[in-house]
Amino acid sequence: MSNWNFADVWETVATARPDAPALVQGNRRVTWQEFNRRADGVAAGLLRGGLDHQAKVAEYLYNSPEYLETLFGAFKAGLVPVNTNYRYTEGELVYLWDNADVEAVVFHGSFADRAAVARSRLPRIRLWWWVDDGAAPCPDWASPFEEAAGVATNESVRAPWGRNADDLLFIYTGGTTGMPKGVMWRQDDLFALLNRTGELRYPEEGNLADVRATLAAPSKHPPPLLVPGPPLMHGTGLFTAMSVLSSAGSVVMLESRHLDPEALLDTIQAERITEISIVGDAFAKPLLAALDANPGRWDISSLWLIISSGVIWSAEVKAGLLRHNPRLTLVDSLGSSEALGMARSTSRAGSTAETAGFQLGPDTKVISDDGRDVVAGSGEQGRVALRGRGPIGYYKDPDKSANTFLLIDGQRWTIPGDFATVRADGSVQLLGRGSGCINTGGEKVFPEEVEEALKLHPAIADAVVVGVPDDRFGETVAAIVEVRPGESRPGDAQLIEWVRVRLAAYKAPRHLIEVATIGRSPSGKVDYRRLREYAVKEVATGR
Repeated sequence: MSNWNFADVWETVATARPDAPALVQGNRRVTWQEFNRRADGVAAGLLRGGLDHQAKVAEYLYNSPEYLETLFGAFKAGLVPVNTNYRYTEGELVYLWDNADVEAVVFHGSFADRAAVARSRLPRIRLWWWVDDGAAPCPDWASPFEEAAGVATNESVRAPWGRNADDLLFIYTGGTTGMPKGVMWRQDDLFALLNRTGELRYPEEGNLADVRATLAAPSKHPPPLLVPGPPLMHGTGLFTAMSVLSSAGSVVMLESRHLDPEALLDTIQAERITEISIVGDAFAKPLLAALDANPGRWDISSLWLIISSGVIWSAEVKAGLLRHNPRLTLVDSLGSSEALGMARSTSRAGSTAETAGFQLGPDTKVISDDGRDVVAGSGEQGRVALRGRGPIGYYKDPDKSANTFLLIDGQRWTIPGDFATVRADGSVQLLGRGSGCINTGGEKVFPEEVEEALKLHPAIADAVVVGVPDDRFGETVAAIVEVRPGESRPGDAQLIEWVRVRLAAYKAPRHLIEVATIGRSPSGKVDYRRLREYAVKEVATGR
């Protein structure tokens, strides 16, 4: 049995590489030694505040060194970090922090007003730490983060209860289809899964001696330098950052708080970035558009890896990026906050994987509603299931946990709800999440595949597909589209025919609604509930 804990591993890295950069943002550069020392200060401050074993610490922060310092500090103290979507309203914050039993909140000054409202309704929270971002002074009910992180400690901080493999990390997810759910990851399981694809790979059943030996051995490649494109508050950004830190690399964060493809490309060139994480076409399309509009402006030859998860990444956009850097490896991962590494597709120059086409991992299969394996080439639809290491459940939600995290014949299985079919060659065609499936006249339509077909149209920048009520069919397909700047909106008949050429006729939208912007979050996700309500109103009024 392994016994991995991120704090132990990162402390070992800090000892081996004290002067190497760990965190970079603009002119701020934090070495591994400083990263470790500041995390010790955070850990000591949280313990002085009276937090007990596995108490919950909310991170209400933009991407910043403080986000990862808080994460490291909480791990050191045997506490549970809790991600917080910084787009939430006061009511959503109250729900999340109450549901998670949060006892400490670390927040950027920009969020002070919202935090104050939540504070009045959550007396359980005993510590409020303010991170200065120039937005507002520290409230009198909070303490400056620097008062903890800036205090040096003589030795590594350990709580009386120590650290172990069962210490947790919470990732709250699912806010677009119901209230957010707290995915509970054991550190040992999460570390082992991230380690399988890390730059430095340690023996899965290894120990800290193996980490020290690996760090001391000569390496063929320099340490990885990652820019997490999406926010660290979401799994795609956080998990890639944690993996790179475990490989003794550096996490380079943009100063911009919104997707800025030019700033990203400037940073890749200036810092000689080796890899970035993105969220499908939501990030890749603007990046490609900037490269196409400015040929030769950026030297991105240092970049060799782009990792994506969460949103469809079209084959055409992958091919476009490879034109600008043929040495790139593009990894499109089918995964979620509940299940890492279910399947992946890899594209390189001369070999671009098709859109939404994945090769199953060795521990993944597609199962039917009655538990059978879906036969390759049968056309049957099923749910993707992952065997082995995964979360232990949703926090305080045994019913949803029982439906997602199963024990079958003594083996752990995670079935998060991704529907797919298996082609004759064994590859998987991803259809989408069953929660958003549209039932029109008895036929199932998965929004993601219709959205992808629409976004292939040269005039369409983005699209969201939802079901709206229909007297005859129960539901019909409605598409909300965002037109590219400077382009004329195609006629309804043209767009419908565009989809019909690519998909079965019943999947083509019956209603098309234009909006100025889809309004995606920084992670590339959309609020399907809000957009469906909007579409229902628009269709009902005949607009």
